[in-house]
This record gives sequence, C-alpha cells and structure tokens, in this order.
Amino acid sequence: MPQYLVCNYLPDDFDPSTVTEAMMEEIHALNREMIAAGVRKFACGIAPAANATLRKQPDGKVLVTDGPYTETKEHMGGFWILEAADLDEALAWAKKGAIACDIPARCASFFSTRLRNKDPTEVSKQPGHCGL
Repeated sequence: MPQYLVCNYLPDDFDPSTVTEAMMEEIHALNREMIAAGVRKFACGIAPAANATLRKQPDGKVLVTDGPYTETKEHMGGFWILEAADLDEALAWAKKGAIACDIPARCASFFSTRLRNKDPTEVSKQPGHCGL
C-alpha cells in the first residue's frame, strides 16, 4: 500500500503554552483512531526550528550551523507517516490532523519503489502531492 507524509506547520512564534489539554486529547484520540484503522506507521512532534542544526558539506568539509536554517515564517511542527489505500484516504486523515492540531497540514506521497529509478522528468509527472 502507498505511504504518505502528513506534516503540520507552526508559525515561528508559536507558543507551546497555548496548547490546551483538550487539544492534546483530540490529537491523542486521532492517533488512537489511526492506529485502530491500521494506517499510522509513525508519528512525532518536532522541536522548534530555533533548536535545529544544519549540516552542510561544502568542499568536502562538514559544517554545523545552528538553526533556524531557513528564512521562513513557519516550520514543521510534527508529522505522521501513514499507509493508506490511496491519496483520497490519506487526505481524509490529513484533514482530521489539521482539525485536531488546529494548524495547516500538507500531504505528499512517498515515491514508490517502481518510481525511484526512473527518469526524474517522468517521476515529476506522477500524481500524489497535495496541500491542505
């Protein structure tokens, strides 16, 4: 079955103290529902972008840079890896995630094994990427 990445995004000035117990319970309930349905393969929250490091390899040397590593107004706050029958099913779960977390989400399919060794111009024409 295809796998999908569902990411949710937080504003860079997100204050974790604004997350209520009711919101956390809604997220936990969604995770329990995903597990019961057999679609959730992995899930986690991510530390703020300011805590991130970036590793580059210019000229064969490794450089470690403190975050944030990109100039944006939002960052990935967490994600789920889902295994779903098709994009429509993955989108239905992504919408539930956006509602439970009360933040935007993005859903994208992973390249299947049959696409990994194809010409990139052909792969880019494959369906499976969407935004919520």
